[in-house]
Amino acid sequence: MDNRPRIRDTAGQDQVLGRPARRLPRHWPWLALGGVALVAAIGWVAIGWTGGGRSYDAARIRIAEVRRGDLVRDLSADGRVIAANSPTLYAIAAGTVTLQVVAGDKVGKGQALAVIDSPELRSKLVQEESTLAGMEAEASRAALDAQITRANAKRALDQAMVERTAAMRDLERYQRAFDGGAVPQNDLARAKDDMTKAEIGMAAARQAFALQSQGAGLDARNKQLLVERQRAVVAEQRRQVDALTLRAPFDGQVGQVQVPQGTQVATNGPVLSVVDLSRFEVEIKVPESFARDLGIGMPAQITSNGTGYAGEIAAVSPEVVNGEVTARVRFADGKQPPGLRQNQRLSVRIVMDTRKDVLMVERGPFVEQDGGRFAYVMDGSSAVRRPIQAGATSLDAVEIVSGLKAGDRVVVAGTDQFDNADRVRISGE
Repeated sequence: MDNRPRIRDTAGQDQVLGRPARRLPRHWPWLALGGVALVAAIGWVAIGWTGGGRSYDAARIRIAEVRRGDLVRDLSADGRVIAANSPTLYAIAAGTVTLQVVAGDKVGKGQALAVIDSPELRSKLVQEESTLAGMEAEASRAALDAQITRANAKRALDQAMVERTAAMRDLERYQRAFDGGAVPQNDLARAKDDMTKAEIGMAAARQAFALQSQGAGLDARNKQLLVERQRAVVAEQRRQVDALTLRAPFDGQVGQVQVPQGTQVATNGPVLSVVDLSRFEVEIKVPESFARDLGIGMPAQITSNGTGYAGEIAAVSPEVVNGEVTARVRFADGKQPPGLRQNQRLSVRIVMDTRKDVLMVERGPFVEQDGGRFAYVMDGSSAVRRPIQAGATSLDAVEIVSGLKAGDRVVVAGTDQFDNADRVRISGE
């Protein structure tokens, strides 16, 4: 029998109590509202992610609406006034320059502007003139020799004709004497031989006259041709000497003087320029994209001090420099603003075409970026990349041929940051 003391457990102390009623917290409506807001936020984010893979701020882009209207393809540019006729006068030979005008002087046609002292040219002119005088003397001598030659040949021919006439008379006399039985036949035969000899001599003299006259004429003609050649040389030399005096080619104004007074100038070196004040043109820079549409004779409007003047395109450069082409616009009918000066700034507007009632949208970088083949069209708060076909462009608008309709909103600037995504989200729109 185990007499050890026993230790009581707590089983007798446990009591089964009834389960009390569960009570809701007093702030449960706020928790429910927060849950709904969380679900809505999650839904909004989900919609944002499904509406576009990326999100961009609307402040960083520009959106324009497609509309119908008249598309005026015009070109406006600021140009500078240049002289249509402004030649530079050059020194024909090296020498010392003596200026007779200064920059800005008004000059008349033919007025002496500067004189170049060239001893070399003047000395050469004297030498050529002396050579011409000697050749003219030789030509005169050749003409005189030809006359003498012709005279000698004519004398020989005349003498031969006289001898033939005498031989003919002797033959006639011997023939009558022989017929009367006064002279023998031998004398008649001798007279006939003399007649034949005289005829041969006359024929030879006639031929000699013709040949000597022709030869003398050729010699004289050659000498005269040499004289004419030397005269041309002298005339050219005299022209060069006269060109040492620079004269105004027309009524105008002295432009830039490029050499100081009394200095040495090299051959073909620039001396000064003359500006024709009656003819001015306006030089403008045209973007390369518009250059292909420009044509010589296309009408333009030139504005000076708020007054418009009719003009037309006079020339278009075939060379592109820094993405621009140089064009020149002249005043139509010779009517130009009074008091124009070179390098004065004027505005020019060129109307190339007008298209009536076309779909168009504001022009922006999106045209050049995708070549007018794609555009981002707003669809709610997203921009969807859509294929389009662009047509004619003006300075501020582009024609839409297909792919869009009136009322569509198009992202015209800032599409370069979309990285050609099919759909992007625009926040803050």
